[in-house]
Amino acid sequence: MNFNLSQLPDRTAKPRKHGLTMIQDKGLSVGEAHNLVSGAWPHVDLVKLAFGTPLLSSGLHEKIQLLQDAGIPVYFGGLLLEAYIVRNQFDDYLRLLKEYNITWIEMSDGSIDISHEEKCGYIEKLAKYGTVLSEVGSKDKDREHITPPYQWIKLMQTELDAGASYIVAEARETGTVGLYRDSGEVREGLVQEILTKVPAEKILWEAPRKDQQLYFLKLVGANANLGNIAPQEVIALEAMRLGLRGDTFDLYLTR
Repeated sequence: MNFNLSQLPDRTAKPRKHGLTMIQDKGLSVGEAHNLVSGAWPHVDLVKLAFGTPLLSSGLHEKIQLLQDAGIPVYFGGLLLEAYIVRNQFDDYLRLLKEYNITWIEMSDGSIDISHEEKCGYIEKLAKYGTVLSEVGSKDKDREHITPPYQWIKLMQTELDAGASYIVAEARETGTVGLYRDSGEVREGLVQEILTKVPAEKILWEAPRKDQQLYFLKLVGANANLGNIAPQEVIALEAMRLGLRGDTFDLYLTR
């Protein structure tokens, strides 16, 4: 904090277990990663290297090392793991984790067709190598087969039992699937029903849009776990968490 200002909500301290801000890196250069650390380090908790970008990014070792040296865990997006699984290269993926010293691991099944039992089997194996984030809701991109709330809850609870430390509630980079309708509007009944059974501290809500972030901050509080945040939006999100943006200005004031 650069100034002393009263009536701000309590934020968890780094390294946080909840109140996480996860950044989606869709191909930052080493220089851009340096700028992210320089300008927003206190407010970045995780960096996800999205979909297949790690395979293509220049200076990958250097970028990952730079972020890790700043105390920011880096992990590969779940689609990369799916690409290895579908090619029968799971052991190669494990070697990749070791090579890059990756200890946070995302498991998803949005692009491959495996049973939930198989998915939980992978979670169990991956939990031996690090902190697992397991994604739920990716199948809801098929609007004809929307997963009902009770099924979301069952999937989340089973995946936590299998060894996941966090559940990633799916939205994709567009914020128009999973948790959200095509318009980006939150499926409020779904979210509220989930929270009757699954602790908010265990859920990382993908919320790429400002209105989606605002919804979860009002519902869960300043320490909601939020993901798929654009690198240039980190400071703006933290300001919104603290009531220092017009949308949340009155949330913590006592008059």
